Amino acid sequence: MTTLNCKVTSVEAITDTVYRVRLIPAADFSFRAGQYLMVVMDERDKRPFSLASTPMEKDIIELHIGASDLNLYAMAVMDRIKNDRQITVDMPHGDAWLREDSDRPIILIAGGTGFSYARSILLTALAQQPDRDIAIYWGGRELMHLYDLDELNALAVKHPNLKVIPVVEQPADDWTGRSGTVLTAVMQDYATLSDHDIYIAGRFEMAKIARERFCAERGAVEAQMFGDAFAFI
Repeated sequence: MTTLNCKVTSVEAITDTVYRVRLIPAADFSFRAGQYLMVVMDERDKRPFSLASTPMEKDIIELHIGASDLNLYAMAVMDRIKNDRQITVDMPHGDAWLREDSDRPIILIAGGTGFSYARSILLTALAQQPDRDIAIYWGGRELMHLYDLDELNALAVKHPNLKVIPVVEQPADDWTGRSGTVLTAVMQDYATLSDHDIYIAGRFEMAKIARERFCAERGAVEAQMFGDAFAFI
């Protein structure tokens, strides 16, 4: 692991509860797409956040932090970022990184700011294997919470092998896309998942249900499913 002092270069409120934070570390760093860092609050308090940027970006780190009065754990990190304009992180962490030696189709599944994890993998995979089939399912309570959907749709125009499936839990009356949960959407779209690499970011209970249902009902291979939650459930 590497401990890095980072200067905060920008903080952007992209929804009512999500901030895009960009950092410039004071020293060289490296990680694999899909890994995360720990924000060091003090010696015994380190808080995990997925890296939304890619390993190809050598000078900057991007984080997507969901923080509100209902999530004081993350809000304390945002308060430090805003007030001090610098933070200390240690990285990299996590084993759910992109398996670059595979050419199987990829399914990325993200809930909320879990998109940051999926974004790093997606951009890296597109850069390294531009013809590899990729589907990304991104779920949010409302459409506004799918804050980078325009970026995804633009990527899909450039990459015909990329499918973008936004899923809204509480859709407005004029929403014509998918509604419900991302897991249900995946189950509806695939009769079998046996030949896919599946990367998932979301709540532990979502990851647990995905592993159980995908393996039991769609033939997914557990060794080809990746998510940080799987280290804890």
